[in-house]
Amino acid sequence: MAVDDDVKAKPALESTDARNKLEDLSGIIIKEGENPYDALIKACDDDAPQIQSLYSTHRTARNSQQRDKFLSPELSELVIDPFLLRLENPDIEPGFTDPRHCLVFWARPPEHIVKLASHLQMLLKQAAPNLWLMPTHRMHMTTLEIAHSRTPEGIADLVSVMRPALANLTNFTFTHRARLVKPFISYDLSAIAVSFLPAAGESVRSPSPVPPHPAHIAHPGFSGASITDTDRYTYHHLRRDMFEAAKSTGVEIGSRYVVPSAHITLGRYLTQKDHETKEQREGWVQAIDKINAWLENSVWDNINGEFIGEWIVGQERGLDARNGPLWYGGGRSIMVGEGF
Repeated sequence: MAVDDDVKAKPALESTDARNKLEDLSGIIIKEGENPYDALIKACDDDAPQIQSLYSTHRTARNSQQRDKFLSPELSELVIDPFLLRLENPDIEPGFTDPRHCLVFWARPPEHIVKLASHLQMLLKQAAPNLWLMPTHRMHMTTLEIAHSRTPEGIADLVSVMRPALANLTNFTFTHRARLVKPFISYDLSAIAVSFLPAAGESVRSPSPVPPHPAHIAHPGFSGASITDTDRYTYHHLRRDMFEAAKSTGVEIGSRYVVPSAHITLGRYLTQKDHETKEQREGWVQAIDKINAWLENSVWDNINGEFIGEWIVGQERGLDARNGPLWYGGGRSIMVGEGF
């Protein structure tokens, strides 16, 4: 991409990514030039339980790492997002707009997951009253990031190249259905998310697809389908295939990171007020541990509970091809695929 397409923020602001890098803690090494999602699948012998285990390893190890950072006596401050801070507090820099334009494919959570996420936000807000919360109508999970931090013109060029393939890409989840289970609060020094694991034979909890639906599609919600068979195609397989299909259009995939994570951002820190003291930080970590214990004991395997923690990517609507200043759920949809 030409130098002119790089964003020149004025004044120069540092992204939270630069200070709080999301690294892969699963232990998988990606070879240069290969489809980055293939490495984990191959390392797991294309086996859903092993893939789920590595996703779990990543999020557990990351939470442990971040817990140590929060409780470290050397911690001086949290990582505040300077872009979001200016958008939420216009007096800091009147007229400020986010210059970082992106092109992505989002998976939108279905209604029952939005309900759960909203409840989690309420619990987190009780522990940190000054937390910025992602509006529920903007909630998303990034299945594939094509480009980030570009100018509108640079993104328009990419959209032009990919446009003939957008219908196939956004409808991909209609025939390639991947289940996600076991919600869990993941956090770091800049943000909080609810993360999921690829399913591996767990009982089906989420609503069945809305009829009518084609009988030939293998999926747990369809009569006669085998859960074991359908879970062989995991969320990581979906990301691998989306990467390959997008790359075949001729664009260069410029994702910020490729880690075994399926997460929906719930909130970000915009002030130090809730975490200034050792006692506050200890209370925050304990609150997250308590929420995760509740999720595991009352949501994961609860058939008749108020909340459902499982979903199938593509429920209610297909993938959302979206561009613009997307970092906080903004931007616009170019095309949205068919849901089920």
